[in-house]
Amino acid sequence: MPPIPLPPLPTITRLASVTVVRHGESEANVRYRRAVETGDVSVPEGRAEDAALTRLGEEQAAALGRWSAGVGDGPELVVCSPYARARRTWEIAAGEYGGRAVPPLVVEERVRDRENGVFATHSPPAWRAADPQEWARRERSEEWTYRPPGGESLADVALRVRALLGDLDAVAAGRRVLIVAHDAVALAVAYVLEGLGAPLPDRPQVANASVSTWHNEGGRLVPGVWNSTGHL
Repeated sequence: MPPIPLPPLPTITRLASVTVVRHGESEANVRYRRAVETGDVSVPEGRAEDAALTRLGEEQAAALGRWSAGVGDGPELVVCSPYARARRTWEIAAGEYGGRAVPPLVVEERVRDRENGVFATHSPPAWRAADPQEWARRERSEEWTYRPPGGESLADVALRVRALLGDLDAVAAGRRVLIVAHDAVALAVAYVLEGLGAPLPDRPQVANASVSTWHNEGGRLVPGVWNSTGHL
């Protein structure tokens, strides 16, 4: 008789809550969508880390700040990705706090976006044109475990997010934490907080400036809202 797997073993933590928001719309998001629609195979110069927010992304960041400042139990610590689009999102959001105290900020490498290695700034059409064999390998692979040359899989992102959540439990026990990051990080947080042995996430892409929340019940962070954009 085959062994019966246990349900996920819950992640125990002393954090009061965790909220993850994705950065506002970036210029890279717009280029990506247009490339998929038109088949454009051009590759922009510069680093993926430096992509700026669009005007809409700045408006989304301001709306996010008004929401965060108006929440009764707002964040007590902000952990932000080092990428320009995430840091600018929080900079604009923090400017909406008015006379309220802005929570302290930590810029943390472990909530950076998923690294796509040599294809960091490639859209799908550009990637396919640049290396058809690698694109075919990507298409054959599981999304959660595929690792592009020089890059990361989503499983790799989950490993660094798991380590970060453990460290936050040690240094920010009892505090409400806001993570300003990327869609891959939101997926990884959701997966890690499901507990050891959790099934792989099957969730839609996380929207720009969306909010996902978990709150502490009996030592476990349980989900509240996922990918919410009502504040926009």
